[in-house]
Amino acid sequence: MTLSLYDTASREVRDFVPLRPGTVGVYLCGATVQGVPHIGHVRSGIAFDVLRRWLTHRGYDVLFIRNITDIDDKILRKADEAGRPWWEWATTHERAFTSAYDALNVLPPSAEPRATGYVTQMVEYMERLIDRGHAYVADGNVYFDVMSQPDYGSLSGHKLDDVHQGESAGTGKRDPRDFTLWKAAKPDEPSWPTPWGHGRPGWHLECSAMATSLLGPEFDIHCGGMDLVFPHHENEIAQSHAAGDGFAQYWLHNGWVTMSGEKMSKSLGNVVSIPAMLTKVRPVELRYYLGSAHYRSMLEYSEGALHEAAAGFRRIESFVKRVAERVADVPVGDVNDDFAAALDDDLGVPAAMAAVHNAVREGNTALEAGDAQKALAVAASVRAMTSILGTDPLDEHWASSADSDDAATGALDVLIRAELDRRAAARAAKDWAAADEVRDRLAAAGVDVTDTPDGAQWALKTKD
Repeated sequence: MTLSLYDTASREVRDFVPLRPGTVGVYLCGATVQGVPHIGHVRSGIAFDVLRRWLTHRGYDVLFIRNITDIDDKILRKADEAGRPWWEWATTHERAFTSAYDALNVLPPSAEPRATGYVTQMVEYMERLIDRGHAYVADGNVYFDVMSQPDYGSLSGHKLDDVHQGESAGTGKRDPRDFTLWKAAKPDEPSWPTPWGHGRPGWHLECSAMATSLLGPEFDIHCGGMDLVFPHHENEIAQSHAAGDGFAQYWLHNGWVTMSGEKMSKSLGNVVSIPAMLTKVRPVELRYYLGSAHYRSMLEYSEGALHEAAAGFRRIESFVKRVAERVADVPVGDVNDDFAAALDDDLGVPAAMAAVHNAVREGNTALEAGDAQKALAVAASVRAMTSILGTDPLDEHWASSADSDDAATGALDVLIRAELDRRAAARAAKDWAAADEVRDRLAAAGVDVTDTPDGAQWALKTKD
């Protein structure tokens, strides 16, 4: 079968044809490193890790770029509020994202450029846009002239009359719909020299400069969360096409992780951090859960759904390990036709997972019937399929977590749950003093407690 992908720009499923035979260039909008990552952040990394693994399985050489936005209004504000240097704040949380990706077996990118490392390329990009009449300078700021680009709005479907950039801009905009390429320097903020004065980059410019510098003026696939369609990706397309670059040929966007129907975000206060999640389930089980829905679908988080997914993974794990123990070491075989057809159909992970579970049932039947060779062949296929999903039960990556750590976490959870049960009983009896005493005692022990629709959840405090 031919791999087909849903292209946001054309609003249709298209057969995938790379620009260069045998090679695929992929750019994924990565983290803005303003805080500790939550499961909504890493869903994008997992979804497009599956894309990368599938492309590699199909024989492509994949150049996979995932950027880091390390200069941004939010980073500067949060660092200032914490009384810490902006660069130290960004670096600390960059490491937190790297740890989260590593814990969940997301493959390292081919390159991981930081925005601050590509200022020279950004300046050159702006010079091209100004020379072509698509950008202008005002009071040290550089703005993109939206009206100069005829196809503006083609990705998102926004009409020009409805465009609101939602940015904190400087002075001198000719049209409120124009967006900022470069921000003039402000007191006590980091800045870089340009022909138009000192300043710092706008968010949209960063990605065009990094993507084209590393993948060329035209590349295959641009990925990111659906919340980036407008204004970020719309503005990337506008400035890139205006500069004369063909830019991305396919645009893929993943759905959100939601809680109570709302996008998970720090501003809503419904954040579920990776460290907190890893006190509830093993890393492989969290990876399995976050990768279980179709990448374009919303994933509604609940603790019940998390544990149901973990149980589903353990059924796969149990089968593969039983074969390894009873028959022989299980090699990595090949995927079956149903699995391949599912992933070729716009990365249909739910159907691919169904193929895995069907194989597990077939393998368990063979194992119980004493057909060792069939069970071994099925287990080898299951390893191949789960490897592409990033959840191969026998992958050495998962063995790196010591059993003693799992046991310690489980024991700690039992003890803390007992305290939380006492707090819940006190709250039900309106004994607020007793409830607060439990919370304060846990806080003194380094345990954060968060009240959610699924009850109180706990996590060890992290040191930034």
